[in-house]
Amino acid sequence: MNKKYFLKPENIKALVYGHGGGIATDMIMVEGKPINYMYREEPNEPSDSGWCFMSGYESQEYLDNPDNLAIYDLNTIASYSPEIVAFLEAPYGSAYERNESGDFVAVEN
Repeated sequence: MNKKYFLKPENIKALVYGHGGGIATDMIMVEGKPINYMYREEPNEPSDSGWCFMSGYESQEYLDNPDNLAIYDLNTIASYSPEIVAFLEAPYGSAYERNESGDFVAVEN
């Protein structure tokens, strides 16, 4: 399946290196919705950061369809929402969501 990404390759900035990959939904990467929720689990392999990013508009049915999710380098995801960079070193089990002010705050995972 060919996806048309919201950001063009020339808009991907060099923000972070060596953090591996993370899962992001098409609502972020294709539709351009902001990241509003992110959590980190134990990674499955060395190149896996354990991070998962969602817009918060995804239904369970949407998330259950693997065509709506993909693994991306964290630098690519950070180019969509640079404010996530400050949280990428958070421990496994961490979760954050945007509050009314647009800031990420820690929440229960």
